[in-house]
Amino acid sequence: MFRLVIVSGRSGSGKTSALNILEDIGFTCIDNLPASLLPSLVKQLSSDQAKQHSQGSLLDDHLEREKGTQLAVGIDARNIVGDLSELPAILSKIERKGIEVSVLFLQARRSDLVRRYSETRRKHPLSSHSVGLSEAIDLEEGILSPIIKISDQNIDTSGLTLHQLRDIIKTIVMPSSDGHMAILFESFGFKRGLPEAPDFIFDVRCLPNPYWKQELRMQNGNDAGIIQFLDAEEDVKSMLSDITDYLTKWIPKFQQNNRSYLTVSIGCTGGQHRSVYIANKLGAHFSSVYPSVQIVHKEIVE
Repeated sequence: MFRLVIVSGRSGSGKTSALNILEDIGFTCIDNLPASLLPSLVKQLSSDQAKQHSQGSLLDDHLEREKGTQLAVGIDARNIVGDLSELPAILSKIERKGIEVSVLFLQARRSDLVRRYSETRRKHPLSSHSVGLSEAIDLEEGILSPIIKISDQNIDTSGLTLHQLRDIIKTIVMPSSDGHMAILFESFGFKRGLPEAPDFIFDVRCLPNPYWKQELRMQNGNDAGIIQFLDAEEDVKSMLSDITDYLTKWIPKFQQNNRSYLTVSIGCTGGQHRSVYIANKLGAHFSSVYPSVQIVHKEIVE
């Protein structure tokens, strides 16, 4: 078995961290490889694997076949100009050789990218004395468009901790063997912008807002005061029931379509109270149905 994972995305979105995570779980990782060199690399590794099989014992051969070759390659906007437009055709040719290929694309909200570069004082790879940070971010989006179009999974890293990112990548790359789809419930705040790559977005801003209770303002949806407040509201119960019924009906349809990962985003104004509460309730409910459920609160700093 030969498996190839392409890791791409916007600069500052966490690609290096993603490659490190894949390396930790057994992948051979190469960063910033020109796309045109992919076929040669795959050919060489396939040849090396065949030699190992021919030279090893029967037991070693069996173990090696079970594990296979797992290769993760980082490809981003630093590639040679023109290479990325050829990537879809290159990957298609590699797949025809019987190699399993998947593409992960990492992105984050524009405000998060600007903040990360400002905090670390790193230079964006496309910025220069004549190209500012904001312009470089826009330029990069256009360069990466061929990869965005063929990506199997988009990961929005806005607000994620390294631990959460690791769990998400491991779930995507190493799904459970029982065939169940992994589901991510994430809360967010509309005032900070929409998540980058959800499958569903539910807007709960119409629900009663604990923010206007002075004694609850500094709490969040994980706290007992907020939970008690929202538990008592009939509109909250009705909204939660409607969303639960909707997802109960449609999640199996996505699973039947061979989807391995689904993201459900719940948004309120600031991402602190109502969306957190609803995401927690949904996560708790569906974790009793699906074995791989994650909950992420993008606006809550842990």
